[in-house]
Formats: sequence, structure tokens, C-alpha cells
Amino acid sequence: MRAVVLYCLVAGGLAGCGVMQPAPRPVVYDFGPGAVSAAGASPAAGLPALMLADVEAPASLDSTAVLYRLEYSDAQQLRPYAQARWSMPPAQLLRQRLREALGQQRVVLQPGEGVIAAVPAPTLRIALEEFSQLFETPEKSRGLLRLRATLSQGRGGSERVLAQRSFVVQHDSASADAAGGVRALTAATDAVIADIDQWVRQYP
Repeated sequence: MRAVVLYCLVAGGLAGCGVMQPAPRPVVYDFGPGAVSAAGASPAAGLPALMLADVEAPASLDSTAVLYRLEYSDAQQLRPYAQARWSMPPAQLLRQRLREALGQQRVVLQPGEGVIAAVPAPTLRIALEEFSQLFETPEKSRGLLRLRATLSQGRGGSERVLAQRSFVVQHDSASADAAGGVRALTAATDAVIADIDQWVRQYP
């Protein structure tokens, strides 16, 4: 018996000795490389600087899980894919993508930057409310993104709200799996960022 155990340890014994295989590692996703040029905001664009606050998110989205809902079964239950993960929580990925896109046309400041100016830059706050793959049927799904954007001006107690708007964007998934959901949510993110950009431009 001892000889058999030693043989398994030395030779691996994958088939005959029943050694367990390591569990597969989850696939990690993000929104892709984004802009491939290093160009920053152009002064010719004439758009004022903007302060971008951290994106808020509920506890259900404060993880790297890729989430989905079964609309045809129990739409109130968020379910995580076992073998798929975001590289960062969705709120962080959204903020990174938003800053990158807005920064092509204007200076985008981090919280705490640019506060010495006589007139502080407007602050854009985003509250992410939904970010999941919604299955209408087992074969048909879409990426669903819902958020609330608030634009304010001023400092501390003197800050006033300039505008607030809710955005809802849906994008069909090319496949009924995590990869299809990721691609759909990435497309929905880019679409909502374009909408936010146009909305913010109304308040110079």
C-alpha cells in the first residue's frame, strides 16, 4: 500500500490515483483599451474644466462579479457568473472610461484639484444603479445600465445643483453567456457616456 502511495506522489497518478485537478481560474474582463492615442483635451474645444467625483454604487455592485438576472424567472435576483470577473468593480471601470472620454474634449479634474480658482469647476457625480445582463429568455439577453447624473457648482455648503438626470441604456447581447453580457455592457457604457457628454455640454 505504501508503495502505491509513493508512486502516486512521484508519478502524478492523474488517472489511476485520482489526483484532483485545480479549479479553472475565472476569466477577467474590462471595457477594452479605449482611446489608442495619447491626445488630451484641446484648448480649441472651448469647453470648461470639469470635476469628476467618484462613482457611487449600491453594495450589490461593489464587487468584481459579472452579474445577470433571469427576467423570465426571477428578475429580482442578481446572480453572479462563477467563471467571469471584472478587473475592477463596475463603478471604477465606468469612472475610468468616463474620464477618458470626457478628457478628449476638456480638462477633467480629480476631487481636490483646481479648488483654488475663483470659480470652481462644476462637479459631475454619477450614481450607478443597475449594471447587469438581463435574460429575456434562456437564449436572448441584453446589457442593462441605469444611472443618475448630477451636475453641481460651488464649494461645501454653498454648492448648488445645476441639473440632474437619469439615464437608462440597453444593448442586445450577441451571445447568451458572460462574454456576450460583457460586450453588451461595454457598448451600453460607451453609449451612456456619449449621452452624458452631450448633456453636460448644455451647462457651460
